[in-house]
Amino acid sequence: MTHAPKLLFADPKGRVMEHPYLIATLRSGEELVPPQDKPIALPAAGRLVHLPGRLPVGLNPDSGELELVREMKIGGKTFVPNAVGALLPPGYTRTFLPGEVKGDGPVLPQWAYTAAAWGEKGPLAWAIHTDRRSHWEPESYSTPELKGLVTAHMERFPDSRVLKQLKTCALLYRCFTSQNIFYARDEGAIPASVMCNARCVGCISDQPADGPPASHERMDDGPSAEEMAAIGLYHLEHAPGRTMVSFGQGCEGEPLTRWKYIAESIRIMRAKTDRGSININTNASLTHGLKALLDAGLDAVRVSLNAASKGLYEAYYKPVKYGWEDVEASIALARERGAYLALNLLLFPGVTDREGEVQALENLVRKYRVDQVQTRSLCIDPLQYLDVARGQGAGGEPVGIRTLLNRLKAARPGLIIGNFARGLDERENAASAPGDA
Repeated sequence: MTHAPKLLFADPKGRVMEHPYLIATLRSGEELVPPQDKPIALPAAGRLVHLPGRLPVGLNPDSGELELVREMKIGGKTFVPNAVGALLPPGYTRTFLPGEVKGDGPVLPQWAYTAAAWGEKGPLAWAIHTDRRSHWEPESYSTPELKGLVTAHMERFPDSRVLKQLKTCALLYRCFTSQNIFYARDEGAIPASVMCNARCVGCISDQPADGPPASHERMDDGPSAEEMAAIGLYHLEHAPGRTMVSFGQGCEGEPLTRWKYIAESIRIMRAKTDRGSININTNASLTHGLKALLDAGLDAVRVSLNAASKGLYEAYYKPVKYGWEDVEASIALARERGAYLALNLLLFPGVTDREGEVQALENLVRKYRVDQVQTRSLCIDPLQYLDVARGQGAGGEPVGIRTLLNRLKAARPGLIIGNFARGLDERENAASAPGDA
C-alpha cells in the first residue's frame, strides 16, 4: 500500500508519534476497518488528541491482519500507548471514528473523536468539509479585544443573568455563539433554562456521578422574559447584515420547559423590531410550548435528534414524560406554520448511517420538507454510545456518512447540508452555500 496512512499513538505524556510500520485503522460502529473513503489534511484549527486508556489498533501491511498495540519501546523506555484521534473545527463532519479498543482507562471526556493518521504531508482526518461559510472561522473568535467587549456589554446590562452565563461560555468554554453576543454579529445565544426533560447520555451540562465530567455548567437561575428580550433586542438591532438570536444552548437544559417566559421575550422583541430571525434549538418535546412560541413570532426551529427511529432516539435521549411521537408532532407543527425547519442531527459513524436509520431519516426530511440538516458529530466516548445503540433502532449495515448525506439531499430536493444555523430570511438563498458531501 503506497503512501498508506500510518497509525498514530501517544506516550503517557500525550506526545503523538507515528508508528514505524502499522497502517491506521478506522472504527465504524462496532467494526474496525482498514483505511477507506478519502481523508483530508487535518484543518489548521483542528488538533490531534490522545485517548487515555484506549489501545491503538493498526493494520500490518505485510499480513493484512489487525494488530492491537499493547506496548511500545521508544528511546529505551517501554510504555503502554494511547490511541490518537482528531478534533475538528466547526464546518467539518467526521466520517469515521479512531481505530481503538478499551484498555485500562476511564470514560472519555465529551469530544467528537475523529479517525486520524499520518500522511505524506502531515496529519490526516476522516471528515467532510460540510459548511464553507467563512463567518464561523475560528480565527474570528477569542480575539484579543473579546475581554473588553465582554466588559462593555456587562456594563450596559449590569444585572443580566443572561450575560452572566454568556460571559462564562464566551471566555471559559469559548463558545462561538456566546461570543457573537459580545461581538454583536451573526447568531447570538440566549440561554433560557436551568432544567431539562431529557436525560441524554451525552449531555454536556449534566452528568451522573459515574459519568464523564460535564464540559459545561448550567446557570443556576433562569432569566426573566425582560432580561432575555433586552439582550436579544440589542443583538438584533446592532448586529450588521445577517443576524439571529437563538434560545437553547449546550450549556443549559431544554428551553421549552420555560416556554411561557420565552414567548413573552419574543413578543417584547418583536414589538420593537422585525429585524433578523428568532430561532430555538430544542428537543421538540413540548408541542404546546412550541406553538406558543410560534404564535409569539418565532420563525426558525432547530430540532436536535440522534435518530428518526423511536428505539434509538429514546435510548439516547431518555425522555421524561414525552416520546418520539411528540418530537415528530412538533416537527410537523413547525412545517405547518412555515418556520425555517432544521434538524440538528447528532451523527455517529456506523450507527446513524445504518441502512434502516438512513431510510427513517430520508422519510422524515421528505415528509416534513426539512430545510436544513445541520450535521453535528456527537460528542461522546465512542464505546459509551455503542453500548447505548446496541440492539436499538432500525438495523442494517452502515452505508457510510458520505452516502447518508447524499441520500438525504436526494430525498428532499433543496435540502441544505451544513453545520451553521440559517433563518427564515435565508431560505430563498440557501442554495448558495452547499456542502460537498
